[in-house]
Amino acid sequence: MRLLVFYPYIPYPVDRGTYQRTFHVLRALARDHEVDFLALSEGGQRMDQRGVFEQFCRRVDWVRFDHPAWPRLFPDRLLHPLPTTIRHWRLPHIAEALDRFLAGQRYDLVHVCDIVLAQYFLEAHRDQPLVVDRSHLAKLTRFEKRIARRVAVEVVCGPDDKTFVHRHISRDVEVFVLANGVDLEYFHPGAVNEPRAAEPTVLFCGAMDYTPNVDALRWYFGEIHAALRARVPALRVFIVGTSPVPEVQAYALQSRVTVTGGVPDVRPFYRRAWLQIVPLRIGGGTRLKIPESMAMGTPVVSTTLGAQGLDLRHGEDILLADTPADFAERTAVALERAALRAHLETTGMDTVRARLGWPRLGKQLSDFYATRFVK
Repeated sequence: MRLLVFYPYIPYPVDRGTYQRTFHVLRALARDHEVDFLALSEGGQRMDQRGVFEQFCRRVDWVRFDHPAWPRLFPDRLLHPLPTTIRHWRLPHIAEALDRFLAGQRYDLVHVCDIVLAQYFLEAHRDQPLVVDRSHLAKLTRFEKRIARRVAVEVVCGPDDKTFVHRHISRDVEVFVLANGVDLEYFHPGAVNEPRAAEPTVLFCGAMDYTPNVDALRWYFGEIHAALRARVPALRVFIVGTSPVPEVQAYALQSRVTVTGGVPDVRPFYRRAWLQIVPLRIGGGTRLKIPESMAMGTPVVSTTLGAQGLDLRHGEDILLADTPADFAERTAVALERAALRAHLETTGMDTVRARLGWPRLGKQLSDFYATRFVK
């Protein structure tokens, strides 16, 4: 197949969770198909990474852009038919660059990431079959219904996202669920020479300006941490991730809590921790931090929502808990019982290696495209 992949950013270096998914999906598609890659570059960032993508894509091009100023509430925002978030990405020079890139080309499929780019195919380029990878659900219902009528398939991260699309956007649009995975060549126990911490240590990893992560920490420190410390007095907590907002930074004022901010390599923190905690209560998709942690041999305690879409078994691959009391209890038990941690480590790594490596996941999407779109 000949594919055009169109992204709203250049996903390299792979230093954000979203980039993990989009970079590895792109590379997996290029293994089986002839792929042209077009991406936007806000402020010219990452434009020096062209050579990375030219190793596996046929054609590569970037479009530099800067976000325009947000329009006034009245009349520009209230009276315009398009949502402001969508209009923010609707720039004439991007449309012109896309026209040039498509000139004289015929693709079996155009794969775009997020609905902010799908808008460029609503009126123009109607002859190109379109798939949108909804890495994030925008939940702009009226506009999303227009997109659903245009696309052949929507790709989502988890079954809850599929349910949302069919319940609120379109009962008719085809939805393909592609779980988030892990780069097994990068994340494995031997990747770094880092021993486990001597004291019971838990890790929470992720972008620390991301609302679901901030909410997760608020719930953990507000309703779980004190009970866990009472049970495990020597507990240490590491909060690792970029751009911690003031609320997250303030947790470092508590005893035996460290907020690192961004780190050049998260893998030593995975290996140092006895467990990763994922006390997420909101947000869609699947969490990259879970397969990454499991691949590094660090067991995970998560809410059910935090682990959605990964099809993990409670007590075998992961520990699941949805109330503060259960979360504190199951984390404490895992910290106290080395045999339980060893069991979770072994079965978790086996599951990730069997099902959640990016080449395997990407092959699922590649094969689906070949079956669905090649006549």
